[in-house]
Amino acid sequence: MTGPGPLWQPTPERIEGTQLTAFTRAARDLTGRTLDDYAALHRWSVTDPEHFWRLVWTFTDVIGDPGASTVADPERFPGARWFPDARLNFAENLLRHEPDRIALVSVLETDDPQFEGRTLTYGDLAGQSAALARHLAGIGVGPGDRVAAWLPNVPETIVTLLAASRLGAVFTSCSPDFGVNGALDRFGQVSPRALIVCDGYSYNGREQIISGQVTELAQRLPDPPHLIWVDRIGRTPEDAIRFDAVVAEDDGPVPYHACRFSDPLCILFSSGTTGVPKCIVHSVGGTLLQHLKEHRLHVDLRRNDRFFYFTTCGWMMWNWLVTGLATGSRLILYEGAPTWPEPDRLFTMAARLGISVFGTSARYLSSLAKLGVRPAVSHELGTLRTLLSTGSPLLHEGFSYVYEGIKADVHLASISGGTDIVSCFVLGNPNAPVYPGEMQVPGLGMAVDVFDADGKPVRGEKGELVCTRSFPSCPIGFWNDPDGVKFQAAYFERFPGVWTHGDFAEVTRHDGFIIHGRSDAVLNPGGVRIGTAEIYRQVETIEEVQEAICVGQTWNEDVRVILFVVMQPGESLTEDVEHRIRESIRRNASPRHVPAKILTVPEIPRTVSGKIVELAVRDVIHGRTVENTTALANPEALEHFANRQELLD
Repeated sequence: MTGPGPLWQPTPERIEGTQLTAFTRAARDLTGRTLDDYAALHRWSVTDPEHFWRLVWTFTDVIGDPGASTVADPERFPGARWFPDARLNFAENLLRHEPDRIALVSVLETDDPQFEGRTLTYGDLAGQSAALARHLAGIGVGPGDRVAAWLPNVPETIVTLLAASRLGAVFTSCSPDFGVNGALDRFGQVSPRALIVCDGYSYNGREQIISGQVTELAQRLPDPPHLIWVDRIGRTPEDAIRFDAVVAEDDGPVPYHACRFSDPLCILFSSGTTGVPKCIVHSVGGTLLQHLKEHRLHVDLRRNDRFFYFTTCGWMMWNWLVTGLATGSRLILYEGAPTWPEPDRLFTMAARLGISVFGTSARYLSSLAKLGVRPAVSHELGTLRTLLSTGSPLLHEGFSYVYEGIKADVHLASISGGTDIVSCFVLGNPNAPVYPGEMQVPGLGMAVDVFDADGKPVRGEKGELVCTRSFPSCPIGFWNDPDGVKFQAAYFERFPGVWTHGDFAEVTRHDGFIIHGRSDAVLNPGGVRIGTAEIYRQVETIEEVQEAICVGQTWNEDVRVILFVVMQPGESLTEDVEHRIRESIRRNASPRHVPAKILTVPEIPRTVSGKIVELAVRDVIHGRTVENTTALANPEALEHFANRQELLD
């Protein structure tokens, strides 16, 4: 069987012009190896990490001293020490470009139809971050101290990251829609010396006033932080220290603190749906080098690109987007709902602002397809070269929708990694074909594999996504975990010396990857492991269904599959619709995948970053308490799954 052909493949001219091609030539010159395809380049990158990562440093023009050694104790995982003698500064690498060059355009959902937004140059970012750094230093912030931002996706959040990085301080953030308890669960663990906040934000055309919540949060934090206010909607207290006044002070440059490669840069938080969020500490050098590698080689991000990712400051993709400044690309920031006041708003913005690299979630693409939105017909997207998708598996139909409904000549890169590594394990390859449902390649320098239950590599079978060798963006560890016990248990307990990521995955015959869902949400009817994404793919084809969530219910000493569906407006779960759902799953997956029960709910619970929470629903239907509902955007949705009479027989 040959399987479906590619949906897209690059032209020889396009391949010749990519940075991946230039890097491959540089690697050939360095090693004398042929490296005649991506597989060979990848093998070299994981078997010769010393030369590979040093070449990444020089190829991407990292500012700093790399030192004499690339990696010490490379076989220790965790425990390898990358660039142990290096000195560099994250902010300096992002602010390296000409002062009058446009760095970003900030668009609010309430902006005019022309999307003119607010424009800042690299000089603006450098000046404002220096002024804020000077102010922070004046209140005692120094290397290792935490600076937190409770802000939407606006320029002030980036300025705060840059200011903290200038000083060698540690940046952390979450978006205002987390609420007081959600922010407290995160910031309360890391005790920020300074907290940059806003008085409100807009979403779905409505102003959300949070100035009172800010006061409550500051009072409830164990160590009250120094507050600096961003006046977003005119509700900032009169006696507050204002961000715009602080950054307007010009007392000259502030030197960049010379950080070690392994010094902490930022703290990211896990979703927190199974308890208090884990505080994951990422390094200065590991974050910068990994992002540069992914941007330049896997995305082919260029100096003149206009780079957009729909994200909030509570998702790692915000950090990933911001590092695009290091390449010199123009960032497009968007604050607000992606489908207000019309569902194609982001593509209207892409057309008006000439976006060339567009990033979003699989859920967003799926919702556009269900609504029948076709930007390929309605919008001029001539500048769009690359479309990135992550957050959940992009199903086969999502791939087809992109090429039929958005743009036929676009590099679609479905990517996967996570907050855990602030980067990706599997990504796109701008020099290779795109096949439906497949993530193209393992990341360069990342020894990614799929293991069976015995820890043996498998091909064409489902198993655990793992990484068998150390990599620079491996976290420093968890905050307040001095012996590393919790960190070790989270990633290295299943297979000692091997990172187990928690994804249920498969290596394809093209050496690409398919993610079938989270391992802890895998269904196990009759002892057969089933990924939820396999079921979602079939449900997506049923026009009457808007979205679905699937969980396993313990039943008669086994597990049965329960499918909950949200119907399209005006539709109901008739016998015919239920029959078509079952038949599609039976025919295109297997009889084992067919749900024992199909039930309707009005909405599905999600995290603030938009991910469905299968584990929380599974707990609810079993009568267990969901430990941390503050991690959810709509915790009230869980009530629709509780005490369902249909699940008692």
